[in-house]
Amino acid sequence: MGKIIAIANQKGGVGKTTTTVNLAASLGVLEQKILLIDADPQANASSGLGINVDTVEKGTYQLLEHDCSAAEAVQNTSAPNVDIIPAHIDLVAVEIELVDVEQREYMMQKALASIKNQYDYILIDCAPSLGLLTLNALTAADSIIIPIQCEYFALEGLGKLLNTIKSVQKIHNPNLDIEGLLLTMYDSRLRLSNQVVEEVQNHFNDMVFKTIIQRNVRLSEAPSFGESIINYDVNSKGASNYLSLAKEIVRKT
Repeated sequence: MGKIIAIANQKGGVGKTTTTVNLAASLGVLEQKILLIDADPQANASSGLGINVDTVEKGTYQLLEHDCSAAEAVQNTSAPNVDIIPAHIDLVAVEIELVDVEQREYMMQKALASIKNQYDYILIDCAPSLGLLTLNALTAADSIIIPIQCEYFALEGLGKLLNTIKSVQKIHNPNLDIEGLLLTMYDSRLRLSNQVVEEVQNHFNDMVFKTIIQRNVRLSEAPSFGESIINYDVNSKGASNYLSLAKEIVRKT
């Protein structure tokens, strides 16, 4: 039975898409069968895996509108064992179009039911907001990974996200679990980075992944080539970090 993991934080620029793409590729290298769902209208996860987002005819938008089946929306990627349901800028309209639809929070859950068992992990890259798109992802998910950057405003907004998760657990998805908090953009030379790591680990204890994602130039370069860090530079620090995270998740599961 596949496990659905949403990667979410309403704060932008914390490493959600970087994490989704590279975790998917790392799990694929570990011979897990992966489906990545791009649920962000910016479609960066799609372009980050080499998909031409301008030519997407069947993707997350059609999936949520139930205009096509999940199987019809799936595309192959250059990353081994990784498929994708890509996004397109049209996805912006979903929030408005579904607003009057009955059971609108369950559209993704229903759409994925038919293919959930075909994959080991389904990773959902969420938009940087707590709107209907993210709510659909959390309702469909078994667990959530929350990336937190090692910077001054790291914990700002985290309380709001945890409250949203609590209300989703209460109303829509009682089985939603927190997979873990992931510290990203860590720079060991900065005292601030070390302070944030210490604060998050002290406050959240076992909820924090042991793996910490370090700042890495190769990690920033990879998306412009439409590749994951595993394809782009498997010997880089970024690849090593994400492989470590993938192993941690497989062990946990």
